[in-house]
Amino acid sequence: MTGEQRVELVAGDEAGDRLDSWLAARLDVSRSRAAQLIEEGRVTLNGAAPKKRDRPVPGDRVEVVIPAPAPSTLAAEDIPLSIVHQDKDLLVIDKPPGLVVHPAPGNPTGTLVNALLHAVGDLSGIGGVLRPGIVHRLDKDTSGLMIVAKHDEAHRALSEALKRREIRRAYLAAAWGHLPQPQVTVDAPIGRHPTERKRMAVVPDGRTARTRFTRLEQWRAADLVRAELETGRTHQIRVHLLHLGHPVVGDATYAPERHRGFGGPERAWAAGLAKRVPRQFLHATELRFTHPRTGEPMRFESPLPPDLAAAAEWARGTT
Repeated sequence: MTGEQRVELVAGDEAGDRLDSWLAARLDVSRSRAAQLIEEGRVTLNGAAPKKRDRPVPGDRVEVVIPAPAPSTLAAEDIPLSIVHQDKDLLVIDKPPGLVVHPAPGNPTGTLVNALLHAVGDLSGIGGVLRPGIVHRLDKDTSGLMIVAKHDEAHRALSEALKRREIRRAYLAAAWGHLPQPQVTVDAPIGRHPTERKRMAVVPDGRTARTRFTRLEQWRAADLVRAELETGRTHQIRVHLLHLGHPVVGDATYAPERHRGFGGPERAWAAGLAKRVPRQFLHATELRFTHPRTGEPMRFESPLPPDLAAAAEWARGTT
């Protein structure tokens, strides 16, 4: 979208919703974005300025002037980025470890969003601002596949698909010790840790969280596991593996010295693995979803990156 866009709509038998909700459905934007357009005087109802709570009736004429997206206040930065797939609606990127997704007070620059603003030339705006639409996040030290929307319609559709659990995400993780069975499903609610605000935990009043774990390889004092998310809570895999008593290798937040808990010959092996894992051993390896515009099934895979692959090779060779 390079300039403002004028849209004319006529209410039919489906009328009756509040104007902001009615517009959101027809423009394929969020309700808050539709309300913003009304409040900015960019919407008329039968030629007059409406309120967002007005309800169109059959035959009403609604005109909307959608402005060109405002330039982002964030800096576009030439940061190396691996783009796995790109079309006019979305892109799939393979995020490297160490890259923060969103700018924040502690990280105003050098983030994935800054990199995308430089790398992607056909963004058409999310919520009226020329910026990429992050559909789901990865922690700073988690690598792997992510979906990014280029415009409001794709962002809304993909976000709704994520809520309906129609976007399937699988990860590779190394977990200390050995899972109790080759396949384990953890169904345990996750919320903010009661005393440590930077951590999450399994808590009775937390949000529903469910993860399926499958052991792929059994090493001397750790397992390589595949983790499939059925929900998407903050730190879900890390918290659920900790809940099982088998935290993620290299996780400085949830198990910084876990390798010291082993005795006998496993102690030296665990110390050797810990030395070779430079960050949490967690990688988003597979992504499956339906394309929001074409309906085409999309599937992407990413192998372990070099740092984790080298650690895994050492673990296999010494088991």
